[in-house]
Amino acid sequence: MSKIVMSLLTMFVFSAAVAQDDNETDWAPLYQRVDADFQRTLELVLNENPEWRRLIERRRLAVGVVDLSSPVPKYARVNGNRMMYAASLPKIAILLTAYVSFEDGSLAETPELHQDLQDMIRRSSNSAATRALDAVGMAKVEQVMRDPRFGFYDEDRGGGLWVGKRYASSGVRRGDPLFNVSHGATVTQVARFYYLLANRRLINEHRSEQMLADLSDPGIHHKFVAEIEQRAPLARLFRKSGTWRDYHSDSVLVQGPNWRNYILVALVQSENGEEILRSLVPVVETLLQDDGI
Repeated sequence: MSKIVMSLLTMFVFSAAVAQDDNETDWAPLYQRVDADFQRTLELVLNENPEWRRLIERRRLAVGVVDLSSPVPKYARVNGNRMMYAASLPKIAILLTAYVSFEDGSLAETPELHQDLQDMIRRSSNSAATRALDAVGMAKVEQVMRDPRFGFYDEDRGGGLWVGKRYASSGVRRGDPLFNVSHGATVTQVARFYYLLANRRLINEHRSEQMLADLSDPGIHHKFVAEIEQRAPLARLFRKSGTWRDYHSDSVLVQGPNWRNYILVALVQSENGEEILRSLVPVVETLLQDDGI
């Protein structure tokens, strides 16, 4: 049997399995959750800020929001498929690849590696990320990101999550095919990552729970986390961020009472990136709270 036929059969079996499961639930892919009214409102509130409007027009600010508080989740995004340098945020691609490798038996599941994965996410340790990346292999990360089961790097949708260099000074560099970015992301693909985790659909329920545990209890209290912890100290946060020079990124799944159940992702290239990311939180939360009343 040819590789093409085998690939088509694999995709058909996976699609059929998902379709069968979806008939039993209200789950749908994030691409199908874009809400026109939510989209218009997000664009309006973001463009009210002159600095943000300029950055959006120059494609230097991308924002994605998923409202999970209602029975039917809603997604809105600005520059959603704009791939940008995202520093440490794409370490979530290494995280997923490690758990895929645990599941398929190609990587030994050890306490030491689990500790590296947790340190890579919670404290954004570059040394832990490099050890984890070396363990799974850069080629495996690309394979998993391009895998049709996940689709986190999709050239037809502007790219997405990409890790083409170790988080160290040594080693080869392989930029992504579209933009030659070494550590890249789009807000849509990052939002999809959290959306699938929230629905326990990354690999399987057990592995999703493990990845959520690694993303919990952030060890760096800045950007989104600093603002959310002040506004909702009892909310549960699952988070990964990144910073390099004037590139700032953050992503969080927030679980709290009432309307506070959402995903927020933002990428920005600006000297004021830290302040912009913190300032996004109250604007987005006001939008979500008003929408939830």
